[in-house]
Amino acid sequence: MNLTEFAKEVHENAVTHGWWDDKPSFGDVIALCHSELSEALEEYRKGHPLEWFECYDCYAENALEGIITICGSEETSECAQKNALHCDYRSKKPEGIAAELADCILRILDYCGKAGIDIEDIITRKHEYNKTRPYRHGGKVL
Repeated sequence: MNLTEFAKEVHENAVTHGWWDDKPSFGDVIALCHSELSEALEEYRKGHPLEWFECYDCYAENALEGIITICGSEETSECAQKNALHCDYRSKKPEGIAAELADCILRILDYCGKAGIDIEDIITRKHEYNKTRPYRHGGKVL
């Protein structure tokens, strides 16, 4: 499956789950992308790992102290080691910077699938053009 076909699948899933019942405007779609990027920034500001999973089993053990244990995505993480029998992070909702960036991309792909944009083609063409641009596009600072 290529990226454009995946965009169609992402859009079909969004439609199935009711996200297009009220037909969001283009501005709504862009605002939702901004929202996901802001959530990624907040994950970074909180010092969370790129990907983590809330371990409710660990939380129950620490409930009196109000501690929420963050399970890393690696089997060697402290939580996964201590709770190998009841903390299967792979079946939990991914959280963190990577998950929020993924959400933004999924929202973009959803729109591309709806609008019929060949996203794979335009990404490739835009990348090829960007390779011809001058250093920092002629002096931009960011």
